[in-house]
Amino acid sequence: MSDVSVIGLGAMGSALAAALLKSGLSVTLWNRSPAKAEALVAKGAVAAASVKDAVEASKLVVACLLVYDTVYEAFEPAKDALAGRTLVNLTNGTPAQAREMAQWAATRGADYLDGGIMAVPPMIGQAEALILYSGAHAAFEAHGKTLGALGAAKYLGDDAGLAPLHDIALLTAMYGLFSGVTHAFALTGSETVPAEKFLPMLTNWLGAVMTWLPDMARRIDSGDYRSDVVSNLEMQAASFDNFIAASEGQGVSSELIAPMFQLLKKAVAAGYGDADQASLVEMIRTRPQVERQRAGG
Repeated sequence: MSDVSVIGLGAMGSALAAALLKSGLSVTLWNRSPAKAEALVAKGAVAAASVKDAVEASKLVVACLLVYDTVYEAFEPAKDALAGRTLVNLTNGTPAQAREMAQWAATRGADYLDGGIMAVPPMIGQAEALILYSGAHAAFEAHGKTLGALGAAKYLGDDAGLAPLHDIALLTAMYGLFSGVTHAFALTGSETVPAEKFLPMLTNWLGAVMTWLPDMARRIDSGDYRSDVVSNLEMQAASFDNFIAASEGQGVSSELIAPMFQLLKKAVAAGYGDADQASLVEMIRTRPQVERQRAGG
């Protein structure tokens, strides 16, 4: 028996397996293309001939594949071998997909943990690598030390959908930030201001902006968008037109920032002109709040 089996040896799966080996654990591997296992076998891992063999080799099975459909496809021949084991799925997906797979695993007698990897492959095995988990609490408690070899492990609750929910939320925040930063560099670069020269001013400004987030979170949780408003949406919408005009005048497309302008105008038209920036969350919600609430850690 191995300590853990890893299914899928893409860039991330290989990094996971390498970190487990480095921590002194015995590791069994399976990948559709066996050649990808060779470097890890040279470091002490064991290559399984099939997914079923890999599952039977360990009580803890970690999957990191392309999409959830690939996970189902890979594990179909081994579904009867999952009973009594813990399946940890670190494949990127949606909350609905995670909940569906948790049910699929339960019908086969397996405990299930879904995960979200907040790191790139070179970070795996380091404290800076945050990996989110949700699903069977007893399974997380039993295997937490092993999972800790991959990075900082944070358990979010027994709802399997919580890890992918937080994963996607964090990534969308990152991409939103990158969109604004990309536009900012393009704008200053239109006057040949080097990006590295503009960078210190940008990072200082973004650091100051981050201090506003606690108040924004408080307003969203309380629904209080109109008290003590420093910069209301009507004023922001009026000034945002200059962002579009300045960008186009500098030969920079407004496609990264135009959606925010449209959202501001929508909020003002909906009666939120005197409200705070946090109220924009109401403009993008499509379900009543009571339907969105779920128990979680």
